[in-house]
Amino acid sequence: MQTNFSPAQLANSDIQVADQILRACVHCGFCTATCPTYTLLGDELDSPRGRIYLIKDMLENDRPATAEEVKHIDRCLSCLSCMTTCPSGVHYMHLVDHARHHIETTFRRPWFDRIYRRALGAVLPRPGLFRSLVALAGLAKPFAGFLPAKLRAGFDLIPFDIPEPSQIDKPQVVVAETRRTRRVALMTGCAQKVLSPQINEATVRLLTRHGCEVVIAEGAGCCGALNHHLGQDGHKLARANILAWSREIETGGLDAIVINASGCGTTVKDYGFMFRDDPELADKAQKVAALARDVTELMSEIGVQRRAHATGRRVAYHSACSLQHGQRIRNEPRQLLMDAGFTVLDPPEGHLCCGSAGTYNLLEPELATRLRDRKVANIESTQPEIIAAGNIGCITQIAKGTPLPVVHTVELLDWATGGPKPRNLPA
Repeated sequence: MQTNFSPAQLANSDIQVADQILRACVHCGFCTATCPTYTLLGDELDSPRGRIYLIKDMLENDRPATAEEVKHIDRCLSCLSCMTTCPSGVHYMHLVDHARHHIETTFRRPWFDRIYRRALGAVLPRPGLFRSLVALAGLAKPFAGFLPAKLRAGFDLIPFDIPEPSQIDKPQVVVAETRRTRRVALMTGCAQKVLSPQINEATVRLLTRHGCEVVIAEGAGCCGALNHHLGQDGHKLARANILAWSREIETGGLDAIVINASGCGTTVKDYGFMFRDDPELADKAQKVAALARDVTELMSEIGVQRRAHATGRRVAYHSACSLQHGQRIRNEPRQLLMDAGFTVLDPPEGHLCCGSAGTYNLLEPELATRLRDRKVANIESTQPEIIAAGNIGCITQIAKGTPLPVVHTVELLDWATGGPKPRNLPA
């Protein structure tokens, strides 16, 4: 694709990156075949190729975003399926993130949308605040039908009962149960700690059982992805993680930074890019990004060393977009589940998003629900007993559309190798 940025524009490193990405696009349209919103809506402007044209025009002319451009870019899930499909290597993720930041700084949204988006960016990354508001929202749930559609979508996703905070999420070092072969940091995250603290507990049990000393680093928290993809500044949260993990790297050393929420993993692995122009943190961010591993990625390197429960249960594996498209991790979770004694099923249309996509199911509830129902129908067609996924957003989204138990992959691996049975599995 030919571009026409001025020399003054190209002095900006973000525009330089956008120019390189745009020039890589050859208009082939392969991306339209795997784009969830184009699949649903059939509108060229709701495809990656169409959005690329909109972004190009907006950035080249250095003008504020229009309402039409915002509508179509907001509808993008950032599922990154287009990056898997693209034969030219167009790095759509960096381009659409840039576009969202441009929208945030140049476009004035209606007052409700402004307040709602800012509230999501303020609440979700802060577990204490999120927990308090979830508890209050649970009391107000009977009145949710009187609220605007976007707020109703949020209430629909809120559980009536939230678990107690887990002690495992406090800063500490958990020693390996066997001879120590690795020292790793675990990213405990934000919303996941509130909604499903058992995921971190299962992760720590699994890792220590397989020879890992696990560090919960003081000062580490939300990865910044939710803010970043809302067009807000996620760098402050990311900076805290980089500094916290760098202290561990410099003192005790780390063999990996383990992440069990794949949406977070995609962002942490991108810290090097995010801080490329920061003279203070560029090197540290690169080191952190290089050490980042999804828990299934690390467990594939270690291998499932013992099986306590050869259950043989039929597990439909949902491959989160951030894992299969964002991190290119596809076969490792399936193989681990098979090694642990499960029968793994691959639902049709496994490349399509479930509609969670960070805050997408809160901001675009109608499209998110259509995608969820399509995903659930495909999963249920395989007649599984259990659904497994590697991202808390997907787990929460899919669970709202099916009576089948939905668990994190690591919970099944923990159970199969000696841990407790996941609490929502039937006897």
